[in-house]
Amino acid sequence: MAYLLQQLANAVPLAALYATLAFGYSLAFAVTKRADITYGAIFAFSGHLYLLFAHIGWNRFWLVLPAALSVGAVVALAGGIGAGVTVGQFVMRPLAGISPNAVTVASLGVLMVLMEGARLASDTRELWLPPFLNDALVFWRGDGFPVTLTLIQLANAAVMLAMMAAGHLILTRTRWGRMWRAVADDPFAAELSGTNSSRVFVMAYVFAALFASVCGVLATSHYGTMDFGAGLLFGLKVVLIAAAGGHSNPICSAAGAAVVGFAETLWSGYGPILWRDLVVVGVLVLVLVMSRRERVVP
Repeated sequence: MAYLLQQLANAVPLAALYATLAFGYSLAFAVTKRADITYGAIFAFSGHLYLLFAHIGWNRFWLVLPAALSVGAVVALAGGIGAGVTVGQFVMRPLAGISPNAVTVASLGVLMVLMEGARLASDTRELWLPPFLNDALVFWRGDGFPVTLTLIQLANAAVMLAMMAAGHLILTRTRWGRMWRAVADDPFAAELSGTNSSRVFVMAYVFAALFASVCGVLATSHYGTMDFGAGLLFGLKVVLIAAAGGHSNPICSAAGAAVVGFAETLWSGYGPILWRDLVVVGVLVLVLVMSRRERVVP
């Protein structure tokens, strides 16, 4: 019983990460209508910037650890959001209006630029953060087996849940949320109603980049590093996990992604971990194929 509870506890941070990434991805997908792995690249890119500038602050400017981490986080958020503004304004918006299928191809190019830029900036060194906020909190003891989570895991999950709650309120209670839904449904009709579809498109991409950047910083703080191949891995994985709950509704997409996070953790705890990604991705692809409905995508 205690082992199962520990696995469920371990799933909470991962489920929160997947859910938040899926929520942000749905914001951009609603306006592009195409699979876009740029989102995973921005997630990894912000994590690399966080690592790089935290190390610069620590090793070159002799800052204390909280200050070095703060510098890294500020640069990471600025870099991730800046990448979102640039890509959304100058790459995705023109392509979505002229040749929508080119969005997917362009996203691969953007991913290569961001990942190679991060690798070259880090001089192909795998940087690591020192452990922090890693004190364990015991929730339950059974037969001498404590069920625990660390402070960083709980803090990350709380921040991610707060982000999704705030995002949901903005989408459902504000004027911008109504404009975003109108552009997602029919950008031409939204233009006829007085909405600047181009501006809403770019803002949706910027908000998605914000979600990806914050998740990149939090995930890097938790795991201590960010792999150079994480952009492609998370880019593809987010496309699939976001579709688990449906791309049209960010909160449903987040719920589906959270289920995938729990399933992935339980498989790691009870099944052969070598087959985890293959099984999870295979099941997602099967579900998507079985539930696919023929429709015209503009």
